[in-house]
Amino acid sequence: MLLLTLTSDIGHHDFLVGAIKGQLLQHAGNFTLVDITHQLSPFNYPQAAYVCRNAIKNFSPGTCHLIMVNLFDEKPEHMLLAQHNGYYIGCADNGLLTMILEEVPQKVVALKLDKTQQKNTLYCTTVFAKAFTELHNGKAMEEIGDASVSIHVKNPLRPLLGNNWMEGQIIFIDNFENVIVNITREEFEEQRRGRSFKIVFKRDEVIDKISDNYADVSEGEKLAMFNSAAYLEIAINKGNAAGLFGLQGFSEKQQQAQQQYLSNRYIYQTVKIYFE
Repeated sequence: MLLLTLTSDIGHHDFLVGAIKGQLLQHAGNFTLVDITHQLSPFNYPQAAYVCRNAIKNFSPGTCHLIMVNLFDEKPEHMLLAQHNGYYIGCADNGLLTMILEEVPQKVVALKLDKTQQKNTLYCTTVFAKAFTELHNGKAMEEIGDASVSIHVKNPLRPLLGNNWMEGQIIFIDNFENVIVNITREEFEEQRRGRSFKIVFKRDEVIDKISDNYADVSEGEKLAMFNSAAYLEIAINKGNAAGLFGLQGFSEKQQQAQQQYLSNRYIYQTVKIYFE
């Protein structure tokens, strides 16, 4: 089965997601479409990278992934088609690709946009769809696009590290208002080195153990665990951690503009871990 996943920041308030699917079915009709999400926050690259990275790795090699996030950050002259670890990604050349992969893709080409066409979302959809179809029909990537492209690189958001501490940023808040921090289990254990620890957030909230699941604590109590993507999660059993503790997702683009506003309202975007 040929799979084509679709991820965007478009939402479901108008016709656009349906129109995108219509264009994909016209121009890439041999693919089965799979929605990841269309509810990504606009301009929030760390959130988009987290969602896309952890969705993509659960699909089989050969799957195509169309990521329509912040397509028009700048006036585009091309889109990107990348191959990495056996799967294919189509996205804008806005730096998100390297944040998702946490490295430079193994192969990438530029898909040129027709200068005579209005460069809107539906036109870009047809460009991606035709490229994925050509891949399926056996064309090499170098035949589909320009392999000499120099892509825009953004580094993934990493936790800050000290000898006895690490600090992570909140990169996602899920539907239950559980808070996801950009610290993986591997990074935590590497920094911990067998020591005891305290997870500190807000100003005085402390957690000193890692739970296996929400039921490890009583209803209404806070907990820390590593979620199914192996990222640190702060939650309340049958509660809403983000709302109760005033925690908010980190947005790189908004950070400077909101810094004073956030400090005045006591909204927190980071979690710190101390080791002893």
